[in-house]
Amino acid sequence: MFHMQAIINQTVPITKLTDGGGCCFFGYYDVAAFDTSGRFYLYHKVDFMDRQPTRADSAEFGVINIETKAKIKIAETTAWNFQQGAMLQWNPAAPDSEVIYNIRVGETYRAVVKNIKTQKERMLEMPIAALDPKGRYALGINFSRLFDFRPGYGYHGIVDANKNLEAPEDDGVFHIDMLAGKSRLILSLQQIHRLLQDTASVVKNGKIVINHITCNTDGSRFVLLVRNFPEHGGKWGTAAITANADGSDPYVLNDHSMTSHYHWRDEQHLLAYAKHAEGDQLYLLRDKSQEYQIIDRDFFKSDGHCSYAPDRNQILYDSYPENNYRHLYVYDIHGHKGYKLASLYSAPVLVGDIRCDLHPRWHSNGKLISFDSTHENQRHIYLAQLT
Repeated sequence: MFHMQAIINQTVPITKLTDGGGCCFFGYYDVAAFDTSGRFYLYHKVDFMDRQPTRADSAEFGVINIETKAKIKIAETTAWNFQQGAMLQWNPAAPDSEVIYNIRVGETYRAVVKNIKTQKERMLEMPIAALDPKGRYALGINFSRLFDFRPGYGYHGIVDANKNLEAPEDDGVFHIDMLAGKSRLILSLQQIHRLLQDTASVVKNGKIVINHITCNTDGSRFVLLVRNFPEHGGKWGTAAITANADGSDPYVLNDHSMTSHYHWRDEQHLLAYAKHAEGDQLYLLRDKSQEYQIIDRDFFKSDGHCSYAPDRNQILYDSYPENNYRHLYVYDIHGHKGYKLASLYSAPVLVGDIRCDLHPRWHSNGKLISFDSTHENQRHIYLAQLT
């Protein structure tokens, strides 16, 4: 029974996309959930939501027709988490027929590229953490090391071979050829560690890890967040670093101790909630420079998952719980005005690594958005229609 309303402050129509038994979610806010036709949507389905998954827990995933709500199961995986799922997404090189996802094979993680029409699949040497927008290559990181740092983003059950090393030379960012499936190390943790020694970053000391990584809009460069394992009870620091697609020409974009969620506007500009020259703000940072602009200091007062609309005229945003409600926003860039779309009840028992962030995502038409939510006391995917 609800003691609070499921939705308040609602200004747009909201419908439930997934239903039935189990808990459904997509995952992160900055990967492709809708296919290019806009008719089909990827989902994960599990039978619990109140604990951290272990290596024994499988997640089903598949595709759902957003008009009929008919689901088609694709496969299952034991390489998943509640924040980013199995990195399930459409392949930009075949955006209406191929999906990509991570799996566990014995004591390794791999990625699979599967054609859901022919059922043909090929395996990549490593799990993917980010994908080139044209589908030419992927970027891989160490999900075992990430699990030790933040269980909600890594995978449980395989020991990190470099667990006791602060900045190993054989771990870091891997380039994965999407056709050949082969991978190679292009930017090591040791290289990153050396790069930070000449900066003011708090990440220069201690054991480091790559937490999040994303390619820019043309795939020419990528950005990563490197963080240090905190002392017990402490807080980690963060440095944002960009580099070419082959790992060359790395640049410390932000070393002011905090960079959180971000989204590329184009090949040169990164939208990011960060601590920078004027404190904690939503900034637009120019790559390979210290140029910046603040989007709207009066509206964006706290961290949220940010993403540009397909036409780059709006920003989708959300919030962490405030009095057990998560807020969903859209911001008109040219009008310099933000709007609250709804406030959704957030089950207070789901905190930390098992929390359910809204992680709002755009449809290609710029008028429909999707998000994950627990406002009906179960984890499901919802759609909101913008006017």
